[in-house]
Amino acid sequence: MQITGEPKQRELTSGEFGAYVDQEITIHGAIHSIRMMSDFAFVIIRTARETVQCVYAESFSDYRLAQNVVENASVKVTGLVVAGADKEGNVRYELQIHNIEVLSVPAELPPVVINKKQMQCDLNTKIDYRAVTLRNPKERAIFKIQEGIQRGFREYLTKQGFTEVHTPKINFAGAEGGTNVFSLDYFGKKVFLAQSPQLYKQMLVPVYERVFEIAPVFRAEHHDTSRHLNEYISMDFEMGFIDSFADIMNMETGVLKYIMELLKTEYREEVDLLKAEIPEITTIPCIKFADAKEMCVRKLKHITDMKDFEPEEEAFLGKWAKQQYNSDFLFVTHYKSIKRPFYTMDDPENPEETLSFDLLFRGIEITSGGQRIHDYQMQVEKMRKLGMDPDQFETYLMLHKYGAPPHGGLGLGLERLTMHLLGFKNVREASMFPRDINRVTP
Repeated sequence: MQITGEPKQRELTSGEFGAYVDQEITIHGAIHSIRMMSDFAFVIIRTARETVQCVYAESFSDYRLAQNVVENASVKVTGLVVAGADKEGNVRYELQIHNIEVLSVPAELPPVVINKKQMQCDLNTKIDYRAVTLRNPKERAIFKIQEGIQRGFREYLTKQGFTEVHTPKINFAGAEGGTNVFSLDYFGKKVFLAQSPQLYKQMLVPVYERVFEIAPVFRAEHHDTSRHLNEYISMDFEMGFIDSFADIMNMETGVLKYIMELLKTEYREEVDLLKAEIPEITTIPCIKFADAKEMCVRKLKHITDMKDFEPEEEAFLGKWAKQQYNSDFLFVTHYKSIKRPFYTMDDPENPEETLSFDLLFRGIEITSGGQRIHDYQMQVEKMRKLGMDPDQFETYLMLHKYGAPPHGGLGLGLERLTMHLLGFKNVREASMFPRDINRVTP
């Protein structure tokens, strides 16, 4: 064996077959389905991103189908590339099979049928057998879309001068305050799983000015709803030397525009397969929390919580933004100080409100963000006002004590964005291996 350092070449995609018409090529994958006809057979191969139609007939070569050529077997298929047309008249390429090399054979039939367009099983079954059900083309397309969302987030922010960072997930305190944190014993010390990279990304603003992270966060919330997870992927950024928290909202608008364009171009196959409605973004309208709440009370009548939105209100505001501005997105700004974390800057013109925002997407909150406190004395005073002990946050307060620029940022929930982008009713559909109050497997 000789190690050359040359990577194995990736699989050809069907979009590249045009350069090999009337030539013999070899592809690898799993047998997705076999359809036997009178004198030929369709053997559909599931590759890394697509399915490829291969055709077997005795007239093509001396090769004959073996007994171990079965669905879900891993194989190498050698065949002749031929061009044809689909029902719409578009050019379609397929392989005339010359040989199938079987690499492995499944020990059992899968517990669910995965080679149909739509799997006929409920959500719990789908998650119980995730290792198998993710092989269904529609299921795996969901998380290819998620790849595109994360890729777009990363590419856009990198182009805007952001540095990607990775912050600890075992922390000395909860970033948001409150009780919705998971605690654990850490060599005799009580520590917490990260609710957010918030405190660390703020510390890094004086270092890099602009930072971002894509990573899991943990919330010990006793919710069992269609929109809550206890572990999810948060896409965060923080930026310094801002003029106002509007800079944060403008940056997020740019990020979302970039993501949606990337999905429409480089993830078109998955978008079409899932019939996803990718929104057009020009500008995103804004409304103050107090004004939005007043409108909700007037229209919905029975609202009682005046400090935050209920799901019904978010849904109403989503419809209102679509009707009023033809926008799938809506920024809601100036949330009440009592409902925002201790690091959020209060509005100098009205200390009961904050320089903060949420972003609603099709009637559900996907982002929270805003301007942070950068003055040391102001941060200490707010902590004490909230009953917090500043001494417990000594390392975090170094940020303020030794000088920090005006800064702010946000956290964007990947699964919720995916959920509403693809029109799902349950966020677990958009989580590869969901963790909620009932599930820690698979």
